[in-house]
Amino acid sequence: MMRITGQEARMGYTSTAKWFHWVTAGLMAVALPLGFVIPHVKDESKMAFYAIHESAGFTLFFVALARLAWRLRNPVPPNPAVPHGMRRVADGVHHALYAAIILQPLLGFFATNAFGFPMQGATAYMGLINLPKFMEANVPLAEWLLMFHRYVGWTIAALLVAHIGAAIHHQAIRKDGTLLRMV
Repeated sequence: MMRITGQEARMGYTSTAKWFHWVTAGLMAVALPLGFVIPHVKDESKMAFYAIHESAGFTLFFVALARLAWRLRNPVPPNPAVPHGMRRVADGVHHALYAAIILQPLLGFFATNAFGFPMQGATAYMGLINLPKFMEANVPLAEWLLMFHRYVGWTIAALLVAHIGAAIHHQAIRKDGTLLRMV
């Protein structure tokens, strides 16, 4: 087991990669819990929950696309030595998170449009920018999209538990500096 300490750990990810990572984490810390709470909100404040959830989700979509474009041009630094199976699981979780983080806002955006509620007025993007309505209301399609939006939300939650759990495992058990590469 290779141990990375001090300067070696700090030489991990670039400040740009760290910025993308922590902005993504912050947006997910807003969008994901709100998405789980919204179905239980029964009063007039529900639209405010939607507005914040949708704006955070759409921003996450744009950040994820920029992050992916940046990532394709800037490979990650070398990883600490870990067993092959552990590396494959980590790569799988990362790829699944990228895919889900890009897919999830699209499903939500399409679902709200299919329900007949584009991001306009009370739920305009960032409270300011009305996004165009691009389809007529189609409730069966909207319900199908919402179902997948919920499944992907739970999948993201599970992937985050795995991702955070792995970071803690690397820091507390393996002591290989993995966590320090991203802080």
